[in-house]
Amino acid sequence: MYSDLVPDKELDCVGFYCPMPISMTKEAIEDIDIGQVLRVDADDPAAEEDIKRWAKRTGHDILKFEKEGAILTFYIKRMK
Repeated sequence: MYSDLVPDKELDCVGFYCPMPISMTKEAIEDIDIGQVLRVDADDPAAEEDIKRWAKRTGHDILKFEKEGAILTFYIKRMK
């Protein structure tokens, strides 16, 4: 599912810690159009729950989530 997902915008939050990944993701999602996809890379362990919770609360869809070593990658579709 979504193996060929190409994001419309990418955000690198590696090296940033709470609350920066959420703050940066919120800002970046507002820079893309509804229906577009934002890729977020982060290495803050708290970002996994924080970003998933933020997306659910704000109504955006996490289309894909990957964890490779310390790197967390989210593909978030802007819904509104």
